[in-house]
Amino acid sequence: MTDEQMVAGCLKGEPIAQKALYQAYARKMMSLCMRYAPDREQAQDILQDGFVKVFQKIGNFRGDGPLGGWIARTMVNTALDQIRRNKPFEHSLDLTEAEHLHAVDEQAVSSMSADELMGLVQALPTGYRTVFNLFAIEGYPHKDIAEMLGISENTSKSQFMKARAFLRKLLPQETMDLHGQRT
Repeated sequence: MTDEQMVAGCLKGEPIAQKALYQAYARKMMSLCMRYAPDREQAQDILQDGFVKVFQKIGNFRGDGPLGGWIARTMVNTALDQIRRNKPFEHSLDLTEAEHLHAVDEQAVSSMSADELMGLVQALPTGYRTVFNLFAIEGYPHKDIAEMLGISENTSKSQFMKARAFLRKLLPQETMDLHGQRT
């Protein structure tokens, strides 16, 4: 079934089209949901809620972009709705308190598998993980992230810097010899 056929079928409420759409996009959308959720169970909840929204709002899909992109935006918005309900940004600190933080060690990151990296991202506190995903992976500017999450632009920047620092702490460290030299 093509995307156009799936959309047309879903608009008519056809279970076969809904199943085909779900099967075509569920795996990729689960990966997206895993980036925003702290564990698989919550990612599955986001996925389920997201597909309910997809089927309810399929009439809003105009076809001016790929169907997968529209579904992905729906999933991200569903994840953000869940995160906003839990309010992870209430205890955020200002950007000026995070200015001393450094970038992630690129060499350590390049030697890790995708699953290891996903595990590190999932280990981030919710606020850090959300901003990190929106900025570093989805490509949103801090101004847009601030509007989406109802926080200040400086809080978004601060959360991103803290996420990077947190990831850096979680990265496998190079071993040191007895004289403090890296090996």
